[in-house]
Amino acid sequence: MRNLREFIEEQNHWRKYQNKPAMTLPLSQDEINDIADSLDCKMSPENLHCDGEISARQAGLKAGRICRAFAELKQHAKDQGLTITVPIYELS
Repeated sequence: MRNLREFIEEQNHWRKYQNKPAMTLPLSQDEINDIADSLDCKMSPENLHCDGEISARQAGLKAGRICRAFAELKQHAKDQGLTITVPIYELS
């Protein structure tokens, strides 16, 4: 679950500036949905390729990390008896 943990740490960095509590494992249903939505957003072409500012290779590496984090999130949700309930467009 390395990729998911790294993503949670990244999200927690920004959450502290929004006065939101840090996320920790195990995740709640709302946290699972928030992370799923964020990961899906990161896979949109303009976000994935940083509006054309990174190489195709860099975008591919970035996509791999995002996909691995999403797979780990799905497994974590399943292990907790939960599921992702937000619409997923880019990662489906």
